[in-house]
Amino acid sequence: MIEPRIEMSIEELRNFVRTSVWTFAKTMPQQPHEYTLRAKAPDERLFERVVLFIRQVGYKAKYGSATYTYLDIDGWKYWTMGAPLGPTGMYDPNTHTILINRAKLKPPTLE
Repeated sequence: MIEPRIEMSIEELRNFVRTSVWTFAKTMPQQPHEYTLRAKAPDERLFERVVLFIRQVGYKAKYGSATYTYLDIDGWKYWTMGAPLGPTGMYDPNTHTILINRAKLKPPTLE
């Protein structure tokens, strides 16, 4: 499925980050990160736009044997698990994107 092209300003993205509820991922303390759930998003359409924006302007990198698309902004790395987006208000949590992850970027080391 071809996903629509998304235009988004950095301020829209920052507003999404500010207004979302982020939860620490307790099941992976060795890889500290947080997530926000689509079901709890104040604006599901904005959540969907952020997912598409990450996928369109982000960069691909491996994590273990999987490759994800990441977007770095304001000291954080954001990514989804890559599942299809699914329809607004009628997505299937077993097969569609239900969350956005984020982790603090590691500061560069001086050598």
